[in-house]
Amino acid sequence: MLDSHGKLRDELLNGEIFTTLLEAKVLIEQWRKEYNQFRSHSSLNYQPPAPLTIKPKIEILT
Repeated sequence: MLDSHGKLRDELLNGEIFTTLLEAKVLIEQWRKEYNQFRSHSSLNYQPPAPLTIKPKIEILT
């Protein structure tokens, strides 16, 4: 979790000046979704942590 806090600060908070609390909430939520659903992570062999679709295992019946 610490890594994500540092990335949040480096990638979003240090580069933005929020004019309203609503603006901050919206931009932080967008960043959080990107980080947790789409961005590849080195600890996961450069795969996203929560891919949109999961391929089901197919069993071949003989």
